[in-house]
Amino acid sequence: MSPDAASAVLDPQSLGAFRRVCDLAPLPALDDLSTPRARGVLADVDLLITGWGCPPLDADVLQAAPRLRAVVHTAGSVRGHVTDACWERGIEVSSAAAANALPVAEYTLAMILLTGKRVFERARDYRTTRTRGNWLRTPRSVGNHRRTVGILSASLIGRRVVELLRPHDIEVLLHDPFVSDEEAAALGVERVELPELFARCDTVSVHTPLLPTTRGLVGRPLIDAMPADAVLINTSRGAVVDQDALTDALRAGRIRAVLDVTDPEALPPDHPLWDCDNALITPHLAGSEGNEWRRLADLALAETTRWTSGAGFLHPVRRERLAFLA
Repeated sequence: MSPDAASAVLDPQSLGAFRRVCDLAPLPALDDLSTPRARGVLADVDLLITGWGCPPLDADVLQAAPRLRAVVHTAGSVRGHVTDACWERGIEVSSAAAANALPVAEYTLAMILLTGKRVFERARDYRTTRTRGNWLRTPRSVGNHRRTVGILSASLIGRRVVELLRPHDIEVLLHDPFVSDEEAAALGVERVELPELFARCDTVSVHTPLLPTTRGLVGRPLIDAMPADAVLINTSRGAVVDQDALTDALRAGRIRAVLDVTDPEALPPDHPLWDCDNALITPHLAGSEGNEWRRLADLALAETTRWTSGAGFLHPVRRERLAFLA
């Protein structure tokens, strides 16, 4: 992993815990697997603990690591470094995607509730006028009582959002072509087709991974079908949404948006989205940050402990599921 990732995720306490269950190669962490030092380390490695900035584990790297049998990733997606050569050798792979899903789901829940109360706009107006106004004249469109929220994709994060929404008086709809009506019912949601999701919901939260089949999935027809003043929340990848169509809808004042991701990141300084008062743009902060990195390290430690004891991974990544994963 990169030096920054190693410093962020693997603090001294976490490193000490790893040393109690396995023999760690000497620090610093490797971020270039082609150096003589890296090749010396790889020659004796049974398991790699990886993170953000890990180089691809290609055939050349694997040739230098004849004993390698497992990879434990301290972040979410393994697409950037787990190659076909890893799967062909039969290397076991684990990811901390489940741990990273929780802060994203928490961010999403917070934004659903805050936008339902129009907190951001009302706080801005309050700062400007410095008078409260007549709260008994609040429009009935404000509030979270029986709002309808749509979840696009029953991913790890999408499912956590559904779970966090359960205590609230909110109707939840779901679109995921790989989820049956029976599974949706077990989740406590109503399964609907994609156009209906956007047409019926006060808020739509996007949790689908960016794949060739999902690029631009949220296009102009879906955005145009959203009810007036509806909210689009995107914490997945910017390219899942047609950003030009979204920009047009926001500039027209039709809908609102919370965007933790854009395409590209960051937007050019002169991009019109920056000037849309009805868009809240955050710098891809929904995922694990700060003290939340400990959760990633803890999951990786638990997976390493299981693997070294012969129990196998609790959070394995399967090759056949890669087409559906971020």
